[in-house]
Amino acid sequence: MAIPTSIEENKQVVRRFIKQIFEQGRMEAIDGLVAQHFTPHSWGGVKPGIDNFKQAVQRVSAGVTDVHFDIQDMIAEDDKVAVRLQVHAKHTADFMGLPAAGREHTISETHIFRVQDGKVVEHWRDADMLSLMQQIGALPAPGDKKAA
Repeated sequence: MAIPTSIEENKQVVRRFIKQIFEQGRMEAIDGLVAQHFTPHSWGGVKPGIDNFKQAVQRVSAGVTDVHFDIQDMIAEDDKVAVRLQVHAKHTADFMGLPAAGREHTISETHIFRVQDGKVVEHWRDADMLSLMQQIGALPAPGDKKAA
């Protein structure tokens, strides 16, 4: 049976999730903030389950440094928390199949978290991947003189 939590408690769980897992890549924080049956709805091939989530976090954390998440809006209702933010990072190793570019990127993202019993059980993400690819040099950016 689910333990009722307040909207403010859910927002705190999401803040800690973003800071400790996404921003700091702290693997030890996952067990305390993520449910065993965690479902990533928009993570390109990552299957449900906490172990699959841990592997995905390790892959992303290994590819970027100087990561910072700036939460711009956080809206919550019932068991869902929506977050609009900007993320900044430096592409320093293999990232999404691309070799290290050493370039920085700043993009906007929108996340929706479903929190149950003080843990994140579901997650959706929409990110400006076109800008990310342009900023790390994987795609030409507007005004680039190079041929694609």
